[in-house]
Amino acid sequence: MPFAQTADGTAVYYETHGAGPAVVLVHGSGGHHAAWWQQVPALSRRYTVVTLDLRGFGRTGEAAGALDLSDGLDSGLFPGDILAVLHDAGIEQVVLAGQSIGAVAALRAALAEPERVAGVVLAHSLGGISDPELSPLVAADRAEAVKLPVMDRLLTASFRAADPAKAFLFRQMGTFNRATMQDLRNLNTDGPTVAEVNASGIPICFLAGADDAVLGAKTVTRAAELVEGSHLELIPDTPHAMYWENPDLFNAALDRFLQRVYPQTATTAGTVTV
Repeated sequence: MPFAQTADGTAVYYETHGAGPAVVLVHGSGGHHAAWWQQVPALSRRYTVVTLDLRGFGRTGEAAGALDLSDGLDSGLFPGDILAVLHDAGIEQVVLAGQSIGAVAALRAALAEPERVAGVVLAHSLGGISDPELSPLVAADRAEAVKLPVMDRLLTASFRAADPAKAFLFRQMGTFNRATMQDLRNLNTDGPTVAEVNASGIPICFLAGADDAVLGAKTVTRAAELVEGSHLELIPDTPHAMYWENPDLFNAALDRFLQRVYPQTATTAGTVTV
């Protein structure tokens, strides 16, 4: 599988699976390309599915052994990592689907080169949108979330009890990464405004769990109201890491948006499941 070179010489690892209209899956803070193991087999039946490792994550961290992270990681370069992959893979039209902090990078990459973006999926995130009404709601949600143990924020207790092996694997995913939460602290600053997102004309999908302990249902619902023409997928009884705990629901919701922006796929589409 190839590496894409960024302007600063970082080699970004990515994989391409399947054929059809393109969707790039951008992982969150505890993930990397392999975190999408329950999405790729389902979606690659009709789509070209690209997974990647942002700098400091997965194989990009390994390949960039010369990358000095002693002074921290500049997460502001994440959008460039995504664009480097699009250029290297020769993808002219794409849906960027980011999970949690991956959504922030995905939205910024889309706004940098909107001409090649068919849509953006902000999964369990507002994509770092800066707005005087939304930002306090996000801060309030986060203030409540930090009171919980980390795993309680991401997966339900019932899932962890019923499937301890998957819960263990979820935790292990993060051990492949060099990036730390401290490195990501500035990722949400200086985000695009609602007006800038609206002006881009890029179709936006908010995909969230109704029981997400990190981003409240009321917050994401209000964001969907403010972003013109956006599509809201608010899935009942699902947590922040829905893609991991409820992959069938996550995949189906993502597929519904893909069929909206890639209508040619709807003629052959059934419900995407794993």
